[in-house]
Parts: sequence; C-alpha cells; structure tokens
Amino acid sequence: MRSSNSAIRERRFRRKVRTRAKISGTAEKPRLSVFRSLRYTSAQLIDDAASRTLWSGSTKSLPGKMKKLAAAEKLGELTAKAAGEKKISAVVFDRGSYRYHGRVKAVAEGARKGGLKF
Repeated sequence: MRSSNSAIRERRFRRKVRTRAKISGTAEKPRLSVFRSLRYTSAQLIDDAASRTLWSGSTKSLPGKMKKLAAAEKLGELTAKAAGEKKISAVVFDRGSYRYHGRVKAVAEGARKGGLKF
C-alpha cells in the first residue's frame, strides 16, 4: 500500500520536530543544518543563541559537473574549511527531516574528512 503525500509530509514534520528538540547551536559549537532539494543540497552553520547564520553554501555554486553524492561530500568539505577559517572545530549536526543516508550522510562525512568534529 502506498502512502499519501500528506502522510509522508506528516512523518517528515514529526521527524524534524523530534530532531530539532534535542539540538541547538552556539557561537562556539554552531548547528550544521542540511537541506536537500531534488536538484541541490545546501548547508548552513547557524548560531541559535544569537539567531545568526555564520556561513551558508550550496552545491549550486560548485564548479564543474558532478554527481549529487560527490557534490554533497564536496559541500561538506567546503563547510569544514569555512568553519576552520572562523576558528570553529566542532558542530552539532542537524539532519532536519531527512534520514541519515545518501546526500545528508555524504555532507556529514565530507565535513568530518575536512576536520570538523560532531
């Protein structure tokens, strides 16, 4: 039996609320939030205490053509590099309403490869 779109949206919303209830970012340890659309992936470093976005990036701005998974891993590495420039060594990972696999996992692994600690 197939799920209706409203049931899928409801499950995603509940997953997002459950995830966000447990995590919050600070200036020393910001939240690494991942958003995944059908075409692109984007990531943000967010300081929730001051309600500020410290850095944001997207696979849309990456040079050259690459597969979505490879682009997501490259985005994670760029995020780690940007965090290093801002003297940030640890983050709290926010997968949002997405399961931890595929492109979301690739962003996390790329960030770890770049030197960020979760």
